[in-house]
Amino acid sequence: MRRSLGFVLSIATCATVFTGTAHAGTDPRQAAMDAAVASGIPGMVAVAPDWRGASGVREVGRPGKPDSSGRFRVASVSKSFTATLVLQLVGEHRVSLEDVIQERLPGVLPYAEPVTVRQLLQHTSGVPRDLAPEDGWGSLPEIDTERFVHFDPAEQVRLSTKHPLLFKPGTAWSYSNTGYNVLGMLVEKLTHQPLARVLAERITGPLGLHDTFIPGDFPFLPHAAAHGYEQLYPAPHARTDVTTYNYTRYFGAGQVISSAGDLNRFFRALFDGKLLPPAQLAEMKKTVRAIDVTFGDTGLDYGLGLMKIDLAKACGKPTIVWGHGGDLPGFNTFSFVADSGPKQISTLATIDLTANKEQAGKRQLPFVNEFCAVPVASAPLVAMSL
Repeated sequence: MRRSLGFVLSIATCATVFTGTAHAGTDPRQAAMDAAVASGIPGMVAVAPDWRGASGVREVGRPGKPDSSGRFRVASVSKSFTATLVLQLVGEHRVSLEDVIQERLPGVLPYAEPVTVRQLLQHTSGVPRDLAPEDGWGSLPEIDTERFVHFDPAEQVRLSTKHPLLFKPGTAWSYSNTGYNVLGMLVEKLTHQPLARVLAERITGPLGLHDTFIPGDFPFLPHAAAHGYEQLYPAPHARTDVTTYNYTRYFGAGQVISSAGDLNRFFRALFDGKLLPPAQLAEMKKTVRAIDVTFGDTGLDYGLGLMKIDLAKACGKPTIVWGHGGDLPGFNTFSFVADSGPKQISTLATIDLTANKEQAGKRQLPFVNEFCAVPVASAPLVAMSL
């Protein structure tokens, strides 16, 4: 079985007031994390501007809660960093959103149909989503056995694009990790520097994001918030610890390591206009409905490396949030900012691909409870894998 990488969307389609067993006065975000852990999630972390919390264990079989100040693999939240770098270069007139990638990176994409920078950023390019099963993860056990495989970005793109475009560029929507690997290659071509260095010089250094970096072939997770786990082998086998991993296959799409506090500072700086000129930030927030050609309506709108979600059905009134979600084996991430006002949260849950329906729903509730005025206790799952 092959699961595509990215964001597993679980948005509340209806909600109830919190009536769980938490003690009176417990923060609803903490109560939501405790309920998620009670459902079988090993650990959770959540950090908001006015609060931080943790639940469960940092490492299965050992005492100690997750470290809310620790690092984790933020998966597809990396796309917001990559998109910001591209848009900075657009603001410097070093590339245009309408430039054709085949002209900027000759030979990288094998298609006759022109694909633009904007289309890659917005997932409207039709470029295949990811590696095919024969070249990537063809089964859950292969997530375990392929953990130290190195992928050069050009190799990942070549293997993914041996298949035809999913649709004519600009005519539909489909999430593409491969497209963001191409964008990472574009950043390197334009700056003549490795992507990791560009990220450090343009974003993490200026903002003081000391936990945020691209690890490359370094497979370890130093100062981890918690270990990540998946049920890669059938019971009675225990869950597999997938914390140590080489994710060069997701070069510009999902390789970043960060912390909840750093993610909050990044998105706050982005929306406060500290990383992009007004014109480029406005372009970043121009969205299309994310109706995937394979999975259907995702329930969100997508800009240029940004997700826009309306939590109206959960919160009882229009509640727009901006940010990104991310999924890698063992690490499920949400990082979002309110469209207006100071509310913001970043969350981590330490099971992703093999979470059951209850767990996949409950791990979203701390995120929802940051933005809803009335605490939410349950949310039927509307899910799609990106």
